[in-house]
Amino acid sequence: MTEHTHPRQTPPSDPPEEPATCSYCGEKFVDEQLLALHRGIEHEPRLSEAEADAYRAARDAEREDVRLFRLKALAALLFIYFGFIFVYAFVV
Repeated sequence: MTEHTHPRQTPPSDPPEEPATCSYCGEKFVDEQLLALHRGIEHEPRLSEAEADAYRAARDAEREDVRLFRLKALAALLFIYFGFIFVYAFVV
C-alpha cells in the first residue's frame, strides 16, 4: 500500500460483486470513484484522456463531499458552543 492510499475503516453497505481493479498496478477498490482517484494520484502521467476526465470528476465530487462535511461539523460545533452558553446563562 502506498502512502497516498488508506484502507477504509468500515466496509461498504453493499459491496460490489467484482471490485474495481487498477489496470496499472492491480490494486482493488470498492467503487469506480475510488479507482479514478487512485489512478489520478498514483498513475497520473500514464492516464488516458477518459481516465483523466474520470479523475477530475471524482476529485470534484470528493471536494464537494469534504466541503459539506466541514459545513456540518461547523454547524454542530456552533450548536454545542451556543448550547453551553445558554445553559450557563440560565444556571448562573
